[in-house]
Amino acid sequence: MNNIKCINLRFNLDKPLDRQAWEYLHSMDKDEFKSYSHAVTVAVTEYFKNYYRRKDDPYFETREREERFVEQIVNAVEKGVEKALPSFLAACFTKMVMPYNSAPAINITNTNENTVSADDIDMDFVGG
Repeated sequence: MNNIKCINLRFNLDKPLDRQAWEYLHSMDKDEFKSYSHAVTVAVTEYFKNYYRRKDDPYFETREREERFVEQIVNAVEKGVEKALPSFLAACFTKMVMPYNSAPAINITNTNENTVSADDIDMDFVGG
């Protein structure tokens, strides 16, 4: 015999929260959620997992937000470094190939496509 428990759910569509839940169930991605039971199971599990985490650790959400913020900063810095890296490497290789005193100084300038300024960095993450 299967170990299945059945319950009934009812939604009062006059209540905004019930209506929203109903609309989510009826607009869910059928490839991601194979049935209403699967969607409800995922939702209830995630809700209570987060509920008990917050209850046990009141700073849990704050740390999650901080981690996302740090990740966004790291991504913005990585993009800036990727743009500046070719010019930096070219300058390094030029100094390695030519002895310091044997050749005239070469001025390496960035082209417009490799110029990185504060305006080039996506700062949308700062606003939250």
